[in-house]
Amino acid sequence: MASFDIATKANLASVLPALVMAIHIQQEQTSLIPTVSKTFHNGDTLPSKETIQMASLDGKTLSGKAIIHYLAELASSTEAKGNPRRAASIQEWVDRSESFLATDMKILRNSLYELNSHLTLRSHIVGYSLTVADLAVWAAIRGNRITHSLIKQKPIQENAHRWYTYIEESNLWLSEAIAELTSFEVKERAAGSAKGASLDIDIPHVDGPMVTRFPPEPSGYLHIGHAKAALLNDYCAHKGAGTLLCRFDDTNPTKESMEFQDAILDDLKLMEIIPEKTSYSSDYFQEMYEYAIQLITAGKAFADDSELGKGDKDRKNRLPSKRRDLGIEETLEHFGEMKTGSEEGRRWCLRARIAYDSPNGTMRDPVIYRCNVTAHHRTGTQWKIYPTYDFCAPILDSIENVTVALRTNEYRDRNVQYEWMQDALGLRRVPIWDFSRMNFVRTVLSKRKLTRTVADGKVSGWDDPRMPTIRGILRRGMTVPALREFILRQGPSRNILNLEWGALWALNKKYIDPISSRHTAIAQENMVTCHVAGVEHSTVAEKPKYLKNLDLGTKKVLYDKTILLEQVDAQSLADNEEITLMNWGNVYARHIHQTEQPDETGQRKVTGIDFELHLEGDFKKTKKICWLAAVSTNMIPEC
Repeated sequence: MASFDIATKANLASVLPALVMAIHIQQEQTSLIPTVSKTFHNGDTLPSKETIQMASLDGKTLSGKAIIHYLAELASSTEAKGNPRRAASIQEWVDRSESFLATDMKILRNSLYELNSHLTLRSHIVGYSLTVADLAVWAAIRGNRITHSLIKQKPIQENAHRWYTYIEESNLWLSEAIAELTSFEVKERAAGSAKGASLDIDIPHVDGPMVTRFPPEPSGYLHIGHAKAALLNDYCAHKGAGTLLCRFDDTNPTKESMEFQDAILDDLKLMEIIPEKTSYSSDYFQEMYEYAIQLITAGKAFADDSELGKGDKDRKNRLPSKRRDLGIEETLEHFGEMKTGSEEGRRWCLRARIAYDSPNGTMRDPVIYRCNVTAHHRTGTQWKIYPTYDFCAPILDSIENVTVALRTNEYRDRNVQYEWMQDALGLRRVPIWDFSRMNFVRTVLSKRKLTRTVADGKVSGWDDPRMPTIRGILRRGMTVPALREFILRQGPSRNILNLEWGALWALNKKYIDPISSRHTAIAQENMVTCHVAGVEHSTVAEKPKYLKNLDLGTKKVLYDKTILLEQVDAQSLADNEEITLMNWGNVYARHIHQTEQPDETGQRKVTGIDFELHLEGDFKKTKKICWLAAVSTNMIPEC
């Protein structure tokens, strides 16, 4: 066993190369490293002042570069396949990987140029299969933010970019390794503690049970960004036997529909969030209309017909609207026209009279009512005017007895406006706690852009597995417990985090791995037909669906003298090499047939392999290869 001690706050570049090299050896050469264990220690360094240490099989304690050199020598004994020149190349590139950790731009550019040139006709740094040389260089690049940024510049480093992407996408376990290393940093930034995130927040004391609200707009499906707000409100409400209110902010009939409303309720159920009460802003249209009249008669609101044109520019330049001094009677008259939905009324809006020259843009006489003659999905054509969210939220939070308003910190500038509305209307103040949005790298969470993606037909719908919606990621294979745990781990942090999807899927794997049956699939493209000597006829045997969970039952495995392998597995073999066919046993690859000419990647395609059964062989020291019997009844083509 290789045992690692790792500092949680260490630079990723200083710990990632050694760790991925060890995991690779453990996966490919179990006899050399049967298992890899990791112990994480809070801090920038370990007590020894190192960032990573490894206890090897022979009892040595290694650190830093010594780990990498040790692992390179260990792996080259088999990866070099007895070729001294190949072994030297592997060791050379492992040594050169250190240059990709530099911060000097000149050194980095030279190193990337050499790598790019070397990879002109290659898919791997050494040979035709993955080696520790690939992983040492890849991990050094991935761990160094500067190098990582440079290699992403595809037009400049096209070959290196191609290789980097290939290594990353063909070895999904790399994302899991990175997620495990960085999750400790995420937890600390999210909750301020290496012990993990906590949802306990310093909210103001309230008498009686807590009441929180989750106010989605029924104009789309819930996405992963909404999930944090929903779960946080759910947690705070039910921690003390309180009430969670789901209030639909249905104040824009142009974008909203009953379909989205029902979908949001279903999405909440999928996340095991059951609100005690569901309400609608449209239930309070009359009350909010009366509050608007109250503001007008108090001289705190005015009608404006320039908001959609010059008014926006005036607000930006801190200039008063030409209608700002409009009297109460005139404002009431125009507001009445707005209510009828007349052509004249549609020219006007209602604005709060606060402070047009405020340094806070949200206080520059915000719009609180607009005219919209589109039929509402609940109230029909009863109303032609609708309150804005800035006017609606503070009123309904107060009259629906919300004890604390939890919302994302994108609204932080609007907090003072929120309080002004409640004070101006004589309503109970509702304390606010804001938290950061949950963002993911390379992911669009804008509802407007997601709606356009669906409308343009670029995806099959809101539940397309490529969409970051709750339904999309669940359809892709996410489990609800994993989703809940991941979001709750983030806590109520106010720090802005750009999370990696790999961390979420790595957590999901921990949930599905123990309960998932194992079946075999072979990529059809360039698959290799192989012949197994020593097999007389086809046979069928019952094998466990998963060796670590026998409760899952058994599956039928068909054995035949003709089997299929994936091209990438076939290319990793050498003549007379002993390997293990999963769920069968050991065989010798007596002869590997290849094309005479290499393809565009510089590799010769394998066209066939002659195997010889050796079932009594020791499977602990061999490569493990997946296969399928080449019998039509045994294969189900991908749809």
